[in-house]
Amino acid sequence: MKIIIRNSKLEDYKTVEAIMQQVQQMHINWRPDIYKYNETIIPFEIYKQAIKENTFFVAEYEGHIAGILFILYRHIESPNQITRNIIFVDSMAVDSAYRGKGIGHAFFDFLKELKNQKGYDGIELQVNAKNKAAYQMYINYGFTNKSINMELL
Repeated sequence: MKIIIRNSKLEDYKTVEAIMQQVQQMHINWRPDIYKYNETIIPFEIYKQAIKENTFFVAEYEGHIAGILFILYRHIESPNQITRNIIFVDSMAVDSAYRGKGIGHAFFDFLKELKNQKGYDGIELQVNAKNKAAYQMYINYGFTNKSINMELL
């Protein structure tokens, strides 16, 4: 089945928010000491701005929105690092009904093409340590560990 990645539209908001609620619930289940229920995960104004900036995308599978991708363009420059331009994946999620159908890989293929078109240096993201399935998907696609966030409670 063909997966179509396209710019998100205002009328997609309800579905986008529903997918983000699924992700938030996963985070709550993993870490109720940190995450909590919130009626709105992505405020409409932020969503609207991301659409305007062409940084919010959806994946369609069989005519249904099956996943979401929100990216940021980052310019990294400091005296101690090589100057780089990266695409940072702020949010990527696949509706639970469509997981395992190649949506995540389609998003990464899209991101690699976007990176090449813009002449950027890399693609980066963070993953919840409890999200073993997502971590494994990233590794299988070719991502490598860059850093590890740790905490002491």
